[in-house]
Amino acid sequence: MSIFELEAESRSDMGKGASRRLRRDGKVPAIVYGGGEEPQAITLVHSEILKRLDHEAFYSHILSLKVDGKKLDTVLRDMQRHPSKPVVMHMDFQRVQANETLRVNVPLHFIGEEDSPGVKLQHGVVTHNIVDIEIECLPGNLPEYIEVDCSGLEVGDSIHLSGLKAPSGVKFVDLLNFENLDEEERGEIDQTVVMIAAPRVEAEEGEAGEAGAAEGEPKPAEG
Repeated sequence: MSIFELEAESRSDMGKGASRRLRRDGKVPAIVYGGGEEPQAITLVHSEILKRLDHEAFYSHILSLKVDGKKLDTVLRDMQRHPSKPVVMHMDFQRVQANETLRVNVPLHFIGEEDSPGVKLQHGVVTHNIVDIEIECLPGNLPEYIEVDCSGLEVGDSIHLSGLKAPSGVKFVDLLNFENLDEEERGEIDQTVVMIAAPRVEAEEGEAGEAGAAEGEPKPAEG
């Protein structure tokens, strides 16, 4: 079965007691909402869910839920996990329709880091400040990830949100009104996505040199 297809059953028993019984039976209580329809309580097979959680695309792709034989296009909106066990406690899915815009978070894929001048020649350290981004698009344009090309970065260089390239039909939610903002407002919104810092050894040597210089300075004469 594809990671984007899930078998589900409708349920009528609600409440904490019913959810505990479902979990004991290897099921996951869940709910489907949106799409102009009433929320629907469902159950899924826990073992089938666990197989898919290691797939990054599962969290940002259109998922086909087959509920009592009826297929629904959905996106995963929320998932509650047990704090100390590999157990999914509850899941929320939102129905999607082909002509309705949706907002979801998709992961960022960083490429070209090892080949960038900042890493390959200057031995810099790459820092990822953001690992996913909220986008707005129609379901048919939903990407599995956004690519961030770091191949041209040198030490001290960075890429901001405004420097990312959105796929066709995709908008970055944080930048929807970016053109209408003043410079200060843009600076607050335009977060740093990735940067290459100087090697830690060089930074420590610079700090040590400054400290040594400070200690070697003559003290002012008293009186």
